Amino acid sequence: MIAAGADWIHFDVMDNHYVPNLTLGPMVCQALKPHAKRADGTAIPMDVHLMVEPVDALAAAFAQAGADWISFHPDASPHAHRSVQAIRSAGCRAGLVFNPGTALDALDWLIDDIDLILIMSVNPGFGGQSFIDAALRKIEHARKRIEQSGRDIRLEVDGGIKADNIARAASAGADTFVAGSAIFNAPDYAQAIGAMRAQLGQLGQRR
Repeated sequence: MIAAGADWIHFDVMDNHYVPNLTLGPMVCQALKPHAKRADGTAIPMDVHLMVEPVDALAAAFAQAGADWISFHPDASPHAHRSVQAIRSAGCRAGLVFNPGTALDALDWLIDDIDLILIMSVNPGFGGQSFIDAALRKIEHARKRIEQSGRDIRLEVDGGIKADNIARAASAGADTFVAGSAIFNAPDYAQAIGAMRAQLGQLGQRR
């Protein structure tokens, strides 16, 4: 992925509780961290997306394992503000994740304390799903909130992102894009990433 041109490594963590799937733990993140470098030695950020409940214990474990960004679903934490504080105090950048059917209300109280907003454009739990078009409106609303806050907050979108829809997500306000199946199922990873970059390039955007 890095050789093919990926800027971040997005690390999906599922617990077979908050979502109906079970995936990777902190030890895998820790094992991959030393290899998350470009050929010139530049570190590649590890972007950990927690689809778990409860949040805090695993967030701490992933911070120790080398995560750079840790995002969680506010509805999975009984004290979302405390979870954000714990992530940031561990030296990581904190993000909030919003499912297709989840309102952005948590931003009313937490936007001044976070570094990233992740909009899910599929229901979390499994790869290979189709992009939910209603996510575009949510991206637009999140972008307006970021602009009103005056803060430098990344706006990430995850789910069904491909070369034929990445420009729509960018036009709605997203600046960071997660692609899984669109790359891993392609015969040439670099070509798949390049095709998405080409679409963003037409908008003058490369993130």
